[in-house]
Amino acid sequence: MSPAQTVLVHILDKEYQVACPEGQQEDLIVSARYLDRQMRSIRDTGKVIGLERIAVMAALNISHELLQATQQAAQHNASLDAQAVANLQQKLDTALSRLRQLEIN
Repeated sequence: MSPAQTVLVHILDKEYQVACPEGQQEDLIVSARYLDRQMRSIRDTGKVIGLERIAVMAALNISHELLQATQQAAQHNASLDAQAVANLQQKLDTALSRLRQLEIN
């Protein structure tokens, strides 16, 4: 396992030092920027006050986005699997039909 690097990220005007595996620093920075945008958006509505509450709301929103994306991917994969099975079934039917024609001749 590669050693962890310390990365400095900014979220709602605060700095956080976060340990990150080598080679994943850019992903961490992109994730921190996304979280920062989400938290700013929630804070700017004025409906949620307090850093902890804003963080929890952002976490819930991001979790919801992740679950929706996961469900959509699963549905897409199931659709592709069903399509692949149908294609294979059609190929089998065609091959069997040709075989029967050869047996008749």
